[in-house]
Amino acid sequence: MQVYNTDSIRNVAILGHGGSGKTTLTEAMAFLTGVTTRMGTVTDGNTISDYDKEEQKRKFSISTSVVPVEWNKVKINLLDTPGYFDFVGEVEEAVGAADGAVIVVSAKDGVQVGTEKSWNRCEDKGLPRIIYLSEMDFSDTDYPGIIESLHNLYGNRVAPIHVPIKDGGKFTGYVDVVAGKAYMFGDKGKVTEAEVPESLSGDVETYHDALMESVAETSEEFMERYFGGDEFTLDEIKEALGTNIADASIVPVCIGSPVNMQGVSSLLDEIVSYLPAPSARKISGTNTKSGEAFEADYDSSKEKTAYVWKTISDPFIGKYSLIKVCSGTLKTDDTMFDVQKENEERLGKLYVIRGNKPQEVPELKAGDIGAVGKLGDVTTGDSLASKSAPIAYPKTELSVPYTYQRYRAVNKGDEDKIAQALSRLAVEDLTFRTVIDSANHQSLIYAIGDQQIEVIKSKLKDRYKVDIELAEPKVAFRETIRKKSDVEGKYKKQTGGHGQYGHVKMRFEPSGNMEEPYEFAIEVVGGAVPKNYYPAVEKGLTECVQSGPVAAYPVVGVKAVLYDGSYHPVDSSEQAFKTATHLAFKDGFMKADPILLEPIINLKVTVKDQFTGDVMGDLNKRRGRVLGMNPDHKGNTIIEADVPQTEIYGYSTVLRSMTGGSGEFSFEFARYEQAPADVQAKQIAARADEVNQGED
Repeated sequence: MQVYNTDSIRNVAILGHGGSGKTTLTEAMAFLTGVTTRMGTVTDGNTISDYDKEEQKRKFSISTSVVPVEWNKVKINLLDTPGYFDFVGEVEEAVGAADGAVIVVSAKDGVQVGTEKSWNRCEDKGLPRIIYLSEMDFSDTDYPGIIESLHNLYGNRVAPIHVPIKDGGKFTGYVDVVAGKAYMFGDKGKVTEAEVPESLSGDVETYHDALMESVAETSEEFMERYFGGDEFTLDEIKEALGTNIADASIVPVCIGSPVNMQGVSSLLDEIVSYLPAPSARKISGTNTKSGEAFEADYDSSKEKTAYVWKTISDPFIGKYSLIKVCSGTLKTDDTMFDVQKENEERLGKLYVIRGNKPQEVPELKAGDIGAVGKLGDVTTGDSLASKSAPIAYPKTELSVPYTYQRYRAVNKGDEDKIAQALSRLAVEDLTFRTVIDSANHQSLIYAIGDQQIEVIKSKLKDRYKVDIELAEPKVAFRETIRKKSDVEGKYKKQTGGHGQYGHVKMRFEPSGNMEEPYEFAIEVVGGAVPKNYYPAVEKGLTECVQSGPVAAYPVVGVKAVLYDGSYHPVDSSEQAFKTATHLAFKDGFMKADPILLEPIINLKVTVKDQFTGDVMGDLNKRRGRVLGMNPDHKGNTIIEADVPQTEIYGYSTVLRSMTGGSGEFSFEFARYEQAPADVQAKQIAARADEVNQGED
């Protein structure tokens, strides 16, 4: 592939609901532009984008794929993103690297949750976008209804520039509202100009008038001409539309059927004409030496800088850092400085990657997307610059994982292999992480959703030949006491030689401080227990609070007072006093009205207003206490509630089911509270079973 200048580059994220046809559209554009000689399908598992075995097996996209195509002397870097919500991190990375977007909407299914999420993501980033109605070949599509839905959601910013022509329910062509011309489809999507059907003239006129109003608003001169009845030329209309689309004040709607190659060439035309080149976008970083801002703005004349927006780490094709050049021109064998790692890296060869196939290029201009192989310690989010001017770019904000499951090796001895494999997978996917929960003797995977965890499990088996089993995580309960007790612990043992003797008298009571396991006080008088054994008593306490006597959970909030005891001048030892403390603690704890404390999380759920009642009812079933409900002024309600952590397992799946996928949640630990009697009994029984089975 030839090297393209910044003005001849378009970086376009393909967004939309799962199953709306994003990968099919990408495949159609690749076929039309000569990248492939035959058009693959998701069903057959032979598309450029879905090259991973997991994607081919599951018949949907899991990772963002880069597919560069060339059209009318412009390079279009298509970023084909997953539509399923578990893989939102891939979408966020792609949107961070894109300068424009195409939101694919199935004309058969209409506006879906993924459509709205895609729109909101573009709004947050100020990203220009085109809406593309795919699957127009289905006979029961409702074009006016979809346009009405889009207008209801986003107002008159949504501007249809293509109107479908149908003959007996068959999609046969479209009317270009901008040019006022009709085009009929022939073989392989080729078009011929035709007369605008009389039946569509009213709709076309309505859409055209709306467009002209938008064009008039781009300048005072145009406004005067518009009210004076003057007609705009086609070039003036296109230039004004380009201005409005670039600032997202207009979002055009195009149509087609990628399976039949219909409307694909016109979409490519609109991408080239209306979506901005990187040079029309702004980007700035910070010089970490001077603290000054660096306005890169994808200017090839400035010094070389780049941002690593994604990493591919595949056992078959190797590791590639996907970069976007923010300024200057990167060339083969350049030496760059990793600003975050503070290492110098020699770039070696530069590539453009099409799916999973790298193609070597001599250089990459500002604004272009390419790849570098085997870049040492460089990871996603790192900035590359010169050592003399270390420019750091803001990292893309990724969704935080809140869904988690417990995992363990199916085969003993695989633990190290699993840890290494998970570490490699985490290089590619920053939205999952692993946590070793030593308090509960478990390993956890945190992810966006259960499906993402299942994919991770499958990749471990297929790629790295290690197997894990998943289970519901243990929840970190705590044990404490509510009353006072006064006990003694005596350890006396005669073994033939020196014996063992330790004797303590202790009081136990609530300390009132749930942040610490225990407080230790000494009130011994008269040397009943020599001072040199005090540390042994406290060491015994430290050991005891690791695993309480009720259900082997850690202990919190206990005050222990050593006030008396006795010793033997020969047989007493540190070990004997530790053991005596163990005996006293167990007896004193059980006599002081012990209870289990359960962790309470502060849960925030964002849902559309119509789902508020369902979510509230579900939270009540989960023993939740609603603290507040606040509108976000975007048609959503943010519900805040305190919920026991034991009740939140599987919540991601339930919330999506209740809200059609639109609901989102986050949580953080709040405090510990006394668990109800039935929950305590259940936990004590479960822990007893685990101890018997040797799990703890």
